[in-house]
Amino acid sequence: MAMNPKRFAGRYKFVNYGAGVTRQYSTPTIFRITQAQRRSLTEVPHIWKTGDRFYKLAATYYGRPQLWWVIAMYNNTPTEGHVKLGDAIIIPTPIEQLLRYL
Repeated sequence: MAMNPKRFAGRYKFVNYGAGVTRQYSTPTIFRITQAQRRSLTEVPHIWKTGDRFYKLAATYYGRPQLWWVIAMYNNTPTEGHVKLGDAIIIPTPIEQLLRYL
C-alpha cells in the first residue's frame, strides 16, 4: 500500500537499525478545520456496528481505504478501539475538499 505523503509531511523520520530496519515518525501535528470549512462539507452520519473498520468506511465513501485516518481524525478517534457499538460517527465528504483544508 502506498504511503500518503500529506499524512507524513513535515514530520521527522527516524530509522532504527537492529533486527532489520524500523522507520518511526515523530508525533504528527493535528490540523483542525475551521467551523466555516466544516459547514462547507457534507457530513454523512454512520452508526458503528459489528465489523466496521475505518478503512472499510473509507473504501466505501472515498473509494480509497488508505484514507481511513481522515475519518478517524475528523471524529477525534485515533483507532477503532475508541469507538463502541452504536456510537454515531461522521463521514466528511467530499474528500478532495477536506484534503485541501488539511
